[in-house]
Amino acid sequence: MLATVNVNAVETLSVTSEQPSFDQMVIVGNDTVSNIIPEKNYSRYDRGLFNYLYIPKGGWAFGLTASCGSFDTDDVQILSVLQDLDFGGKIYTIKPTVAYFFKNNQSVGVKFSYTNASASIGSLSFDFDEDLNFTLSDISYDSKNYGVSLFYRKYIGLDTKRRFGFFNDVDLSFGWGESIFRRPYNSEMRSTRTTMTKASLDFSPGVSVFVVENVSFNLSFGVFGVHFTNEKQKTNGVEDGSRFSSGANFRFNLLNINFGLSVHI
Repeated sequence: MLATVNVNAVETLSVTSEQPSFDQMVIVGNDTVSNIIPEKNYSRYDRGLFNYLYIPKGGWAFGLTASCGSFDTDDVQILSVLQDLDFGGKIYTIKPTVAYFFKNNQSVGVKFSYTNASASIGSLSFDFDEDLNFTLSDISYDSKNYGVSLFYRKYIGLDTKRRFGFFNDVDLSFGWGESIFRRPYNSEMRSTRTTMTKASLDFSPGVSVFVVENVSFNLSFGVFGVHFTNEKQKTNGVEDGSRFSSGANFRFNLLNINFGLSVHI
């Protein structure tokens, strides 16, 4: 199980310039260490903030993040310009992870991911006026994506009882997958298959809470990332072309919010 941390151990007998007088010594395995992790102060002023021991080195963490969702015509409320709307879709994602704590509050690990998404439009009529109207039907989209990533995570403990902490992930990931888009065209059904490979570097801060002794709840969200994507398309078996793209995101991403549980041993 997770190495025992006894926060009611002995008080420090001496005080150094980097060790406040209210610090405590705690027992981690067979060692006695400070409950406050020494941090270099790179700013001009000491703000009195400390990084408390949250997860000791030598431990392992196994986590799982999962999400699913579905939507249909009843979830869409648009003006009456949309008529005869028959629409539905679903998406689910599974992300297992394993990490090793090579230092106090710091870990490296591997993350795997699988995402399955589908959407369909059985019928849709758009009627704005006599010159602007159209009808769509029998359109569907399906995609499956896989990924693997290496990540580094650093925690900041917020209290001496090892209950709450912030963290930041640096994640280098590689992904691949394919999607199929089907729609009618000139009285025949066309199918466009797109294969994709992607590499990205993402930074994701978050918060962690130990709900029981060895299980933590984690919430993270993407705020910055760069990606490189290569795509190839075929329609009815005939190659249409390929595209290479890259981009960067410097803002909070509402579509990249992750909830998960981790078991620490």
